[in-house]
Amino acid sequence: MIAPKLAAGVFGALTAVVMLFQLALALGAPWGGIAMGGAFPGAYPPAMRVAALAQMAVIGGFALIVLVRAGLALPRWQAPARWAVWVVVVLMGVGVVLNLITPSGMERLIWAPVVTLLFLAGLRVALAR
Repeated sequence: MIAPKLAAGVFGALTAVVMLFQLALALGAPWGGIAMGGAFPGAYPPAMRVAALAQMAVIGGFALIVLVRAGLALPRWQAPARWAVWVVVVLMGVGVVLNLITPSGMERLIWAPVVTLLFLAGLRVALAR
């Protein structure tokens, strides 16, 4: 079984990729067709660019929670991370379902595997003693 710290590292690396993708969307990359169900093909409109930045911040928060829970960051936050990591796991589970049912085939192809790995890595960290 994969070690919790390694799982947290995988989670951190994958969230960094997702955060860079969200940043690219916010800066005008024409990748809207592979995000948000493909509802905004091409470059995002201004409101969605702000939403991409918000998503980037939330995803970064998820990574921080997982890293804290695994003992890799901010040891004083260990107590709240014990329950907060389960929020992350549940939301990643919802993300798996949403990425599997999205109308965007490219989004399913790219993001369903990434979010599945995030879910599994987060779950491993959450289950650690």
